[in-house]
Amino acid sequence: MAEIATIARPYAEALFRVAKSGNLSAWSDLVSEMAHVAAHPDVKAMAHNPNVSDQQIADVFLSALKSPVGAEAKNFIGMLVQNGRLTLLPEIAGQFQLLKNAQEGAADAEIASAFEFSDGQLNDLVTTLEKKFGRKLNPTVVVDKSLIGGVRVVVGDEVFDTSVRAKLQQMHVALAA
Repeated sequence: MAEIATIARPYAEALFRVAKSGNLSAWSDLVSEMAHVAAHPDVKAMAHNPNVSDQQIADVFLSALKSPVGAEAKNFIGMLVQNGRLTLLPEIAGQFQLLKNAQEGAADAEIASAFEFSDGQLNDLVTTLEKKFGRKLNPTVVVDKSLIGGVRVVVGDEVFDTSVRAKLQQMHVALAA
């Protein structure tokens, strides 16, 4: 996977430089949408089909996007298609998001919980986690019934696990030792 990340990095950095000069939030949404479309199996198959021209691939890809696409984004897609790199868009989007977060002093947080959160509970939790991690967090919440209770939070390479499952595993290790 390191090779894909290495190839995608210059594209993400170039796209981020362009996005910084405009509306970074709008660009972030567009890049996320482009990554989602590029990850679709039919788009991947079309991108690797030698019988489809670069122009056709770019046109079909751009028509699949719901967001308005400016000239810079069209040129970017055209360049990716021409270089055979359209399928790198999910990795480019991931690196773009990391650059955006670094500039904003924020981080993405994946919060796994055994139960659904109300908006108030989520806001309280995010406020507490922002104090703990020392930065603004962009939360993504998933429900994982196997946790039994509590939460598991992943921010970058840091993990904060207060789930019942984790506590049971700790008890098992302590008793087995």
